Amino acid sequence: MAAQVTVIIPNYNGRQLLLNCIRSLEKQTCKDFKLLVIDNGSTDGSTQLNSAVLDMEIVRLSCNTGFCRAVNIGLKHTKTPYAILLNNDTEAHPGFVEALLSAARGHKRLFSLSACMIDYTDRTKVDNAGDLYTVFGWAVARGKGKDRKNFDRPCSVFSGCGGAVLYRMEALKQTGLMDENHFAYLEDVDLGYRARIYGLYSRYEPKAKVYHVGSATTGSRYNAKKVFLAARNSVYVIYKNMPVLQILFNLPFFLAGILIKFLFFLRKGFSKEYMKGIAAGLKGAQQCKKTVVLPQNIINYVVIEMELFVNCFRILLGK
Repeated sequence: MAAQVTVIIPNYNGRQLLLNCIRSLEKQTCKDFKLLVIDNGSTDGSTQLNSAVLDMEIVRLSCNTGFCRAVNIGLKHTKTPYAILLNNDTEAHPGFVEALLSAARGHKRLFSLSACMIDYTDRTKVDNAGDLYTVFGWAVARGKGKDRKNFDRPCSVFSGCGGAVLYRMEALKQTGLMDENHFAYLEDVDLGYRARIYGLYSRYEPKAKVYHVGSATTGSRYNAKKVFLAARNSVYVIYKNMPVLQILFNLPFFLAGILIKFLFFLRKGFSKEYMKGIAAGLKGAQQCKKTVVLPQNIINYVVIEMELFVNCFRILLGK
């Protein structure tokens, strides 16, 4: 039987984490998948790893091309109907692949399925249960730091978190792949936004579980590079996916969102990096390809706009 899914793991100098991830995939209840590691020029021996159990291939890149380009190379190598994108700092529960495949089959408008990412050190807590996007221009990791028991039901989400997500390859033909201008951060939200514009949807599947170390490559939850890239890319997401009228309508909320984030990062010591990121986003947005507004998709913009407000309440209510 031909493999139904390709598991893509981008990696950069994460040998020990990657080894643990591979070993967890070797214990899957469903081994009907190809494992594809895209290595971003590692120098720590990551490319010497192998598996005697799985159909595994490593694509070796000469330098660190960024998360987005590594993912796109993996997707271009994918010949299966589905692709699972998985961070190297995850440990997959034995039923992870099977749960995603089972939940994805038969859904023609499905774009992505986000797994339940669980905190590696405190396994009673959620790390990510799908991403929500709000009218303030914020992407929020649903459920982060909250009790797992409250996130045990499938539901709709704005986009799948790129740390552990299944994409339907047929749907990616409509949306295109990740925007490599992002390099890293919010590329999954941008991709999910495009899918929503095309009338596709994303869901959260709690039965598909992974344990996530978190910030393994950048070293911490908040650091100068991460804050800069996330701020810059937040501007890219708005510019690319919203028509001018929608941007103008939401501008007061965006400005309020920037002020709140600035004050937050002022306390963290990264306010300069945050504002530099916003400035870089405004300066560089035009290099990004803007999504074309098609008449048949106008109703989808209206639905999305309503969802941006609803997601604010979902976050407040812990939903």
